[in-house]
Amino acid sequence: MGSTGSRTPFWMQANQFGTVPRDGSAGTMRAGLEAYQSLSPRNTWRAGIGVEAVANFSQNTKVLLPQIHGTLRFKNWELFVGRKKQALGLADSTIGSGSYPWSGNALPIPKIQLGTTRFVAVPFTNGWISFNAFYSDGLFEKGRPVTSKLKFHQKALYARIGKVDSRVKLYGGFNHQVQWGGRSPYLTGQSGDMPHGFKNYIAAVFGTIGGKGDDITYFDSTSRIGNHLGSLDLAMEIETYSTSIFLYRQFIYEDGSLFYFTTVADGLSGVRIRRKNSYGAGFEVTEGVVEVLYTKNQGGNVFVLTEGKLRGRDDYFNNQQVLDGWSYYDRTIGSPFIPPTSQTKWKWPNFANNFTSNNRVFMLHAGLKGTLLRRINWYTKLSYTSNAGTYAEPFHGTPTQFSGILGLQTRINALGGMTLKGAYAADFGELYPNMQGFTLGIRKDFPF
Repeated sequence: MGSTGSRTPFWMQANQFGTVPRDGSAGTMRAGLEAYQSLSPRNTWRAGIGVEAVANFSQNTKVLLPQIHGTLRFKNWELFVGRKKQALGLADSTIGSGSYPWSGNALPIPKIQLGTTRFVAVPFTNGWISFNAFYSDGLFEKGRPVTSKLKFHQKALYARIGKVDSRVKLYGGFNHQVQWGGRSPYLTGQSGDMPHGFKNYIAAVFGTIGGKGDDITYFDSTSRIGNHLGSLDLAMEIETYSTSIFLYRQFIYEDGSLFYFTTVADGLSGVRIRRKNSYGAGFEVTEGVVEVLYTKNQGGNVFVLTEGKLRGRDDYFNNQQVLDGWSYYDRTIGSPFIPPTSQTKWKWPNFANNFTSNNRVFMLHAGLKGTLLRRINWYTKLSYTSNAGTYAEPFHGTPTQFSGILGLQTRINALGGMTLKGAYAADFGELYPNMQGFTLGIRKDFPF
């Protein structure tokens, strides 16, 4: 891969599970293995492993392990330990902008997870009601800028009304993420410890207010334990003979404002349209996505706590105690359109230690994919943003940004069949340096 400067264009490195370097030109080699073995008749029990290694050769040469896990599956349930690439939430995970709380922009967090592998029918509903859920706990990286020994809790529950082959299906559910435990120099006692131990873990899981222990500070006794965030998701899927239409909305929550309907304007809205049939034309569009992300409301510019109603200045992905925020190895875990302060041209003293200085964003995104000359697959992502900074430190003016990518891939007959792929990407605007770049790669799969 190469670029016209010292930075990798946005869509070349965003939502790539943290595997693409951000410092311009580089070479990369990757190898992976994923395999499952039946342990019982009819594949009721299966065991599996997954390993992926990425070696990036650039100014900062690194070897990464975006996947390394052991998995045990029983029917539609699985227990895994380690890192695994996952999609989360009711949103498009291919050519969309990324699910708001969990976009695939950062390396997967190592964790232990128990959950379903797909939507599973609820007994006695004849397949009309199904659910998909998981529960997990993990650890954040060592050497974070502010916190250390930080722990991770995550869970999700989604329901579907409608059978697999129903013309109309309704979806709803939530996901919940918590950064808790660990140590921080901010709003903690003399020890620097954030609330930890089993009682505080239960408080983090249920989002209750007030920590437990002898060294609990005023902040911890009047706030929820840890940094909580997630989304409430609603969606509808409409099936016709030729087309599948998926409409979705993710409502953002962080500190309780959504409960009082003060942040309902904020969230990710989208529609995805897929064609079910191909007619062999020389140029075809097989799938399209249009999305709008809005995070400028945040309950308003004034923080008030009246009659138990908490609202205003939600400051998405930042936290007063976890100042390095909703990040993993300096990459946003959620939407990449709320970037680390370190990655933009806009540096503000008041946010020198905060994770992001730009979480009030309007984004318009379009994604398309299809075929060309019947044998070339193509895709494009085109994104425009208007950026206002934060309530505490607004940008001077409203810098805008355009980022786009066009990718192609095709099969070639060399060595029994390989995939040749390439892409062109560009950034133009006021948030990032103007940049153009390209990638060129080749991939070989070995099924067994």
